[in-house]
Amino acid sequence: MTKRRRLEQALSLKDRLAAFAKAARARAAKLAPGVERDHLLHKAGQADTASRLDEWANSPGLKPPR
Repeated sequence: MTKRRRLEQALSLKDRLAAFAKAARARAAKLAPGVERDHLLHKAGQADTASRLDEWANSPGLKPPR
């Protein structure tokens, strides 16, 4: 069985998602309205949602399921 390669991330997930969303919005701002621009804005929104979910999942007040 092969071993999985482990990669230490330099930035936290929240920081990587924020950087991705910012870059996607910057690229979308340069495009004319259309499918590609909508796709980039959608992906940026998904990154924001993922960041909020990660924050919620790692919050100290989160209770384990019963």
